[in-house]
Amino acid sequence: MVKKAELHVHLEGTATPALVKKLAAKNGTLLDPTTFKSDGEFAWTTFWEFLDCYDKAAAAIKSKDDYRLITYDYLARCAREDVIYVEMFSSPDHAAQAGMSYADHLEGIAAGIEDAYREFGIIGRIIVTCVRHLGPEKALKVATEFVNNPHPFVVGFGMGGDEAQFHPRDFAPAFNLAYRAGYQTTNHAGEFGGPESIRASLDYLPTSRIGHGVRAIEDSELLEEIADKQIPLELCPGSNVSTGLFKSRQSHPFGEMMKAGCVVTLSSDDPPFFATSVGYEYEQAAKNYGLDTGDLEGITRSAIRAAFCDDTLKEKLLELI
Repeated sequence: MVKKAELHVHLEGTATPALVKKLAAKNGTLLDPTTFKSDGEFAWTTFWEFLDCYDKAAAAIKSKDDYRLITYDYLARCAREDVIYVEMFSSPDHAAQAGMSYADHLEGIAAGIEDAYREFGIIGRIIVTCVRHLGPEKALKVATEFVNNPHPFVVGFGMGGDEAQFHPRDFAPAFNLAYRAGYQTTNHAGEFGGPESIRASLDYLPTSRIGHGVRAIEDSELLEEIADKQIPLELCPGSNVSTGLFKSRQSHPFGEMMKAGCVVTLSSDDPPFFATSVGYEYEQAAKNYGLDTGDLEGITRSAIRAAFCDDTLKEKLLELI
């Protein structure tokens, strides 16, 4: 089976409905009943409803041990699909809403990474993220905590959330702080924001990778620049189809962007919300974009080369493919 790697997944968004309910029961948390559909799956329709549902589900997470369990559970599922490396987005803002410190939040995730590595050999690393729609001041606060509290498993800084809120330049202080401290960065752009969102990220932020970036397909000059500069794209076809950005996987431009010479990678984003997994993304990419085993292995190599971990680990991972 093809070895796989993932660069774009939100840790709170990996928890299945069953795990969310388990954590809520353990913690005595009363979940909003609109979080789930009648069949027990997460309930949302539009992208903005998804963001709200995500927050409601994340409210079940209350302790560093909860983060340990969520991290371990996700990496265990990935290991069963021959995933060898995962970079996961952590959200100190979500942890803070539960009364958790930045240090406890990271300690819990790190414990889950260590547990999964001991049991399955899968390697996990952390990208600390701010939330765009919470504003630039909170972003700078997260970046400051990030820089002042280095951890061996934390390898980069990023931003998720609603692209319609604020402008990338508003977050330059946060991103520049992380970049000057020696970290690479990634930013969600060109998902529900158009190609102009990607252009603004490249112009105003020290962007190492682009989260999604799929709407570069609408601007041929931008697409050519991304390909020429070999700026890695964290593409998530299943997510984009589920949120209505594209009608089907067949109409998703993953294959077209690959043929244009872009550095493409495959990720699940928020797997239980979108009924997907890393393994399923690889399987569907092969089916819908005409990729063979060599192509899929090439995508994994691209992901590892674009990873924010150190070069020694990259070499070790590349040898596993």
